[in-house]
Amino acid sequence: MKKISLLFSFAFTLSLTAQRDFSDVEITSEKLTDNTYALFGAGGNIGLAIGEDAAYLIDDQFGPLTSKIVAHVKTLTDKPVRFVLNTHMHGDHTGGNENLAKAGALVIAHDNVRKRMLAADEPNPAAALPVVTFNDKMTLYLGNGNSVHALHVDPAHTDGDTYYYFPEDNVIHMGDNFFSGRYPYIDLNSGGDIDGLISNVTMAMGIVDDATKIIPGHGAVASKEDLESYKNILVTLRERVKKARNEGNSLEETQKLALSKEWDETHGQGFINADRIVEFIYKSAD
Repeated sequence: MKKISLLFSFAFTLSLTAQRDFSDVEITSEKLTDNTYALFGAGGNIGLAIGEDAAYLIDDQFGPLTSKIVAHVKTLTDKPVRFVLNTHMHGDHTGGNENLAKAGALVIAHDNVRKRMLAADEPNPAAALPVVTFNDKMTLYLGNGNSVHALHVDPAHTDGDTYYYFPEDNVIHMGDNFFSGRYPYIDLNSGGDIDGLISNVTMAMGIVDDATKIIPGHGAVASKEDLESYKNILVTLRERVKKARNEGNSLEETQKLALSKEWDETHGQGFINADRIVEFIYKSAD
């Protein structure tokens, strides 16, 4: 059943990408520091860091958007995109890997990103795969006194999740461990886990300060206060759902208890609604 569910999810993603018209998508950006930006379009948010000789992208959205993304980057810097760092393996974050690799970029990600991209029922093109992988952490030096620290975190959104932290710029890209202003997607078929998600967000709270610019996987650039609010929602929901489950309620019964009612209006109107977040927590909480 798990493999069938994973196959359906992958096929559904491919179908959406194939059928969607990206012609009306506009790439926009928000300047965070002199060297870093957040880019928005369709799919996961992109981080951009400008080094001495090259531009570094954190994720790259969907393949049909690559030319638009590169064109927008050129309005911000004359440095070529030479590095792509993936936060995890989902197609709305890695869809541009192949195009950018063929244009000369080096794709880097955690070991599990490459493993899952290789093991997909519809394997990714070879050029889309990370060619440099790491198993715990890694540091890249950007050549202008700045650096980016890759930090593999606990299985949460997937089992290949990575934070990319720019200490000199006080910027962090959390990938899909952080859905700003909305409920998160926990991909249970790819190692996702609510306990890992809470642990990772707690860890991030120890990294950031009140001036840190936080790039979420989806949603607006956020602050430490925003991240703390997100953590509190996750912790409270986990406690409520686990209590209901331990009292013998089925998933369907738990979903009818309106355990997330305080936040459904603000956080549950998108891709993940109240029933979905309860399901993720019910099935993965220890």
